[in-house]
Amino acid sequence: MAIDKDMNVLIVDDYNTMLRIINNLLKQLGFSNIDEATDGEAALAKVKQKTYGLIISDWNMEPMTGFDFLKAIRASDEGYKNTPFIMITAESKTENVVLAKQAGVNNYIVKPFNAETLKTKMEAVLGAF
Repeated sequence: MAIDKDMNVLIVDDYNTMLRIINNLLKQLGFSNIDEATDGEAALAKVKQKTYGLIISDWNMEPMTGFDFLKAIRASDEGYKNTPFIMITAESKTENVVLAKQAGVNNYIVKPFNAETLKTKMEAVLGAF
């Protein structure tokens, strides 16, 4: 089954440069309906207003981390229990990967990464492009 490149995608990162990089990578991959949030609280507000087919979030943010955001949407009744969620982090510690998996993350990317890595991780959770 082909990926719906018209789906809404939410990217969450507290660094504008990372938001721009991920946004550009997604556009290179053919996605155009991309929203951004700068922390978990802002992302939580967005998921209450709109339905997303994919969420890509940084782990380390203030005041609400990507990990806390993941736990919040997996526990919510907003229909996000099964939405593909990719966590991005600079930390590759095994315990973080395990914690994220237990909280319901679908895939995990360690910074730095490129378009091919993002595409591979997205295909793993969404299907072939």
